Amino acid sequence: MHRLTLEVAKTLLAAAERKARELGLSCDIAIVDDGANLVAFYRMDNARIAGIDISQSKAWTSVAMRMPTSNLAQSAQPGGPTFGINTTNNGKLVILGGGIPLVRGGTIYGGVGVSGGTSAQDIEVANAAVHAFESMRGASEPGGPQFGSVRIGSVNPYI
Repeated sequence: MHRLTLEVAKTLLAAAERKARELGLSCDIAIVDDGANLVAFYRMDNARIAGIDISQSKAWTSVAMRMPTSNLAQSAQPGGPTFGINTTNNGKLVILGGGIPLVRGGTIYGGVGVSGGTSAQDIEVANAAVHAFESMRGASEPGGPQFGSVRIGSVNPYI
């Protein structure tokens, strides 16, 4: 079984940081493995302290719920099918956009969580990490770090 390595996580952090800078944001960026355990974290200069926990919880939620956190935002509204879900798991479950699982062939390899802008901006920064993950060559290819292609298990138009 392939694991999300620190080397891969650093590449994902760098891609997300580049996008955040492009957008003029100071973000907290978290990468977790398939068990939702923190692999790497980066707090950009001037990023909000509250974003440390928020970004890590977004990454955790994306793996724990097996979907982008933005999917939960709509369904968790009053009257929605998952209203109140954010009060579960000791409040760790986040329904704000910016958490996206890293999925290949139906298997979750980890997740990314971003906090520092609006939900739409956080999604954009997280997607930069997802795209970096998608561009990595497979382990069987020469020079490939560990992964080939990735699919995000969502119909969300923002990702």
